[in-house]
Amino acid sequence: MHPDAVQRVLGVLLMVFSVTMLPPALLALAASDGVAPAFFLTFLLLIALGGVLWLPVRRSRRELRTRDGFLVVALFWVVLGAAGAMPLVIQTVAPFSLVDAFFESVSGLTTTGATAIVGIDDLPISIRYYRQQLQWLGGMGIIVLAVAILPMLGIGGMQLYRAELPGPVKDAKLTPRIAETAKALWNIYLGLTIACAMAYWLAGMSVFDAITHAFSTVATGGFSTYDDSLGHFDSALIEMIAVVFMLISALNYSLHFMVWRRKSIEPWRRDPEVITFLAVVITVSALVMAGLFAYEAAHDLPRADSWNHAIFQVVSFATTTGYTTADYSLWPAFLPVLLLIVAVVGGCANSTSGGLKVVRVLLLWRQGGREIIRLIHPQAQLPVKIGHRPVNERVIDAVWGFFAAYVVLFVLLMLTLLAMGLDQVTAFSAVASGLANLGPALGDVAANFASVGDGPKLVMCVAMIMGRLEIFTLLVLFTPAFWRR
Repeated sequence: MHPDAVQRVLGVLLMVFSVTMLPPALLALAASDGVAPAFFLTFLLLIALGGVLWLPVRRSRRELRTRDGFLVVALFWVVLGAAGAMPLVIQTVAPFSLVDAFFESVSGLTTTGATAIVGIDDLPISIRYYRQQLQWLGGMGIIVLAVAILPMLGIGGMQLYRAELPGPVKDAKLTPRIAETAKALWNIYLGLTIACAMAYWLAGMSVFDAITHAFSTVATGGFSTYDDSLGHFDSALIEMIAVVFMLISALNYSLHFMVWRRKSIEPWRRDPEVITFLAVVITVSALVMAGLFAYEAAHDLPRADSWNHAIFQVVSFATTTGYTTADYSLWPAFLPVLLLIVAVVGGCANSTSGGLKVVRVLLLWRQGGREIIRLIHPQAQLPVKIGHRPVNERVIDAVWGFFAAYVVLFVLLMLTLLAMGLDQVTAFSAVASGLANLGPALGDVAANFASVGDGPKLVMCVAMIMGRLEIFTLLVLFTPAFWRR
């Protein structure tokens, strides 16, 4: 463990994050909404705190080890959540409690999209923008952005990259140098954001709404500048644009890089995870559509835009974005729970979406199939394959270990919420939503988390951070072996 290297990186990252307070501060000044002093003060406090951490160890040239990377990432996401809450607490135009501000900040940065706010439409415009910006920064990870800067300071970044990017294939680099990899990821991310904003604007959104909703769409975050989410616009065209960009953002960014470099869609077309993900989305959309049509026919209801709502909500949940256009919690039979299950599966590895990730579920499915065959042919040698390639047994063991830890953590968090007084449906769906970084849930928190107390909100913050860092990044810090020399 190299404490000086960890301290130096944290200082640099805090100073980098402080700069993100300037855009909402300038917007607040232009709109004269009274929040500008809070953003400027937060900027000064964060850059000062980062400087205090960085200056004493600025001459240190120690390379980060893997353990250092895990510690930096875990510490920084907790510190980042607190830092992001600062302007919300400091400003007095729309008062936030300390817990609500922290909850909103963590939800934004982890791209969960759960909110404790009622009356988003009435918030100052700079705060509405700031919430969306938090999700955009969290989408690819502030650390990946910082990794492109760290090599210039003499600090290696691969350890941070491994700890931050989700999925079992995260060690694959797109380019030989990690800084170039981070830049490539952010170029793709920025390009998708610009394209999404242009499409929204051409579909009828204002410039402000187009930019802010592009932030949360490409980040698969789900925050909106309106209480009614995308349903506020009541536009099938806008919803279908969101569907396209949510799907693209839920695919592996390594594949996006290959598609861009080769000028061919073959990497998408041949990838087993992409094929499985799209098959799940299509199948579940058909089930939801059929369920809504059957319900309308059985109750002699007028045929609404069931197909539109079905496709949109399935894609929103499958990508863990969490946008809503209808009150899905009132849908008939098993449909709301089905949507929640799809969200727990999540999108593809190395994407901005949350959940278990499709490739993990695919490996679990094929491993289960192999064990069934082994009951019939005990001596058979049956490798698990993904894309006609055998998967290393160590990877399969890691996936099973992750799944076991996920289930145990899920149960512990749910029992904690039940002990705090939440009902079973609310506790179950809240934990599923938090760990999957989804946002919407069922029961008392179907619309928002304003009705629950501070205790459940803090438990949800733990769930959201655990989900964003895929559990092991934080759990490893609680093992004696991590701290042993």
